[in-house]
Amino acid sequence: MINKTKGVRACTLAALFLTSASFAAPAAAEGEVNIYSYRQPFLIEPLLNAFTKETGIETNVIFADKGLGERIKAEGANSPADVLLTVDIGRLDGAKEMGITQPVTSDVIEANIPAEYRDPDGHWIGLTTRARVIYASKDRVEQDTITYEELADEKWRGRICTRSGQHVYSIGLFASVVAHEGAEATEEWLAGVRDNLASKPSGNDRAQVKSIYAGECDISLGNTYYMGKMLTNEKEPEQKDWANSVKILFPNAEGRGTHVNIAGVMMARHAPHPDAAKKLIEFLTSEEAQRIYADSNYEYPVKPGVPVSDLVASWGELTPDSLPLAEVAKNRKTASELVDKVGFNDGPSS
Repeated sequence: MINKTKGVRACTLAALFLTSASFAAPAAAEGEVNIYSYRQPFLIEPLLNAFTKETGIETNVIFADKGLGERIKAEGANSPADVLLTVDIGRLDGAKEMGITQPVTSDVIEANIPAEYRDPDGHWIGLTTRARVIYASKDRVEQDTITYEELADEKWRGRICTRSGQHVYSIGLFASVVAHEGAEATEEWLAGVRDNLASKPSGNDRAQVKSIYAGECDISLGNTYYMGKMLTNEKEPEQKDWANSVKILFPNAEGRGTHVNIAGVMMARHAPHPDAAKKLIEFLTSEEAQRIYADSNYEYPVKPGVPVSDLVASWGELTPDSLPLAEVAKNRKTASELVDKVGFNDGPSS
């Protein structure tokens, strides 16, 4: 038996149980559902509490920042996992390709979630979106509109900073460019962006905003929700200064729209509690759950009609690219190869 307040370290990954019972404990009368999650516990706990309150179904959670898909595959038919929560279309599609998921058929899900945010075969369902936007210095960047294509313009020479081109967030954006423009045009564009970098790609999205604050670059690529995380960070209040030094520009707002990626959920192939798992997935697509996501995580709901939080709304209106994320997934391999081909991570001197 594993206490709900203890962290448990397995031989290959750190795991955290968030309930009063381990996966081996007897099911409650109303049932239970076992969740493997890449999403941090504090982000999903309000959702799971609301689900249990509504349905009486208990939730057992293992959290880790890597290795959960591989763990499910290794566990095979004996896996206790019912659902997998993760972020990024690459990880969602990757889990499907690993053969560790099963399709979910539900009129509720189809009614709540637009087709572009669902796997055509039903193996993954998007729950929230985040936009890959431009953080721009309020002091040094006058313009209020921009396109992704413009990032290759020489006027940005030495003024762009970004995280690794091989990070899943970067690959998602680059794959969307491949889908829209083709591999040859994307290669040329990536080379132009590389030449405009202020330094070699490094750090995370918040680090890029810190670099803008420090005057090391003028614009950066980043996910929208980081603005919310920084502006509300009481433990590291200096991040509020970083965030207040920049504005958000939504690329291609007047054209194809801004690239978005998703956080999503899948049912495990050998889910021991498939009915409870389906109920959880349906709940996560509901208006109540979507509102909790929007308010607590500074993300965009995918269920039409659910409003964003006031803070997110203050950044401006998002016009999302309508390109199905399944198309983005198909082009991730090409995008990754192009990043290496142009030496993107070697920086502007490559």
